[in-house]
Amino acid sequence: MTDFEIRLLSEGEQRATHEMLGRAFHDPRLTDEEWERLASAFPADRKFGAFDGDAVIGAASSFGTELAVPGGKAVPAAAVDGVGVRPDRTRRGVATALMHAQLRDCADRGEVVAYLRASEATIYGRFGYGVSARWKSLRIDTSHARFRDDAPAGGTVRLLEPDEAHELLPALYDRIGLHRPGMIARTERWWSWGHPRMIDEHVTAVHSGPDGDDGFVLYKPHDRRTLDRPEAGVALLAADLHAANLGALVGLWRFLLGVDLVGQVVAYRPLDEPIGLLLTDPRACEVTRLEDNTWLRVLDVPAALAARAYGQAAPVVIEFVDPLLAANSGRYRISPDGAERTGAPAGLRLGPEAFGMLYLGDRAPSLLAALGRVEVLNPAALPAADRLFETPLTPHCGTRF
Repeated sequence: MTDFEIRLLSEGEQRATHEMLGRAFHDPRLTDEEWERLASAFPADRKFGAFDGDAVIGAASSFGTELAVPGGKAVPAAAVDGVGVRPDRTRRGVATALMHAQLRDCADRGEVVAYLRASEATIYGRFGYGVSARWKSLRIDTSHARFRDDAPAGGTVRLLEPDEAHELLPALYDRIGLHRPGMIARTERWWSWGHPRMIDEHVTAVHSGPDGDDGFVLYKPHDRRTLDRPEAGVALLAADLHAANLGALVGLWRFLLGVDLVGQVVAYRPLDEPIGLLLTDPRACEVTRLEDNTWLRVLDVPAALAARAYGQAAPVVIEFVDPLLAANSGRYRISPDGAERTGAPAGLRLGPEAFGMLYLGDRAPSLLAALGRVEVLNPAALPAADRLFETPLTPHCGTRF
């Protein structure tokens, strides 16, 4: 027996739920004016609450989107944008009950994966989530950042007023497209929730190339000057940077590194983004941190395997074991031509957490096997599995949710 009930929210319970989540994450409480502006983007739909009587003591929220997978396709996905428990009711099974209810609901909706950003890295593995994409934190010293003569020149960059940015950015993001595994579609709900405030608080710059607008960045200045270091200048924090091609990417970086009175530019970027190689002094681009960015939990293994592309290698049979969503369990034959269920003997056995780590190409099966995350039933399957799941681009989401 539990002393709480798990159910979907009813209309009228959204604000109390949002305030409970804010308390769990130590966020300031919204004013009535702020809530009125944002309430339409926090609907009761897809939000599970844990209730003790009429009081909400925990919540799990998600919204529907699409996730880009290797090969260029996108699959229906649940973006989990809030899971929290009231501080006085933690460690009593509330989060577990919420997560299980949410995962089953998302699977019933036909979503292929669930996707989240973890506030704590020790929580979500037990629900089948694995680190699916990582990012690097870059710090570039502008005093030493000079582009090589053979680096792409880029196009032109213009600044937008907030009203212009609100109108232009959704269509520009769609035009840039989900060109990298791990990227998600930005729904109308996403644009109406946190991004209006972000646009208002940041400077928006748009890059234009031969075919028109093809990239943008939102950045915010941070004054590093002190009484002891008046020469320190400003650091630009690049919070949201997307480009359709290398020319647009370089053009945006040229702009950021050329802004007057700026000593550093800081950004979270894909692991394989080659900004340092474009500079005469690669050490001017310093990687200060490497960390997990997004976590993935498969909800429909056959659909997930069928959606992505594979490298050239001999077929491999993988046995998937899912303690929560039993329909996923079984053996799957994976080849360059795709994936299908099979009764053939398996070469590898794994669960949802390991699958989340290798599905988008972030980690190789052989590494996970060496770490004990994948069980090897036939050693010959490992090198073939590495080639099958290898991707030309490292996965990266680039969208906060």
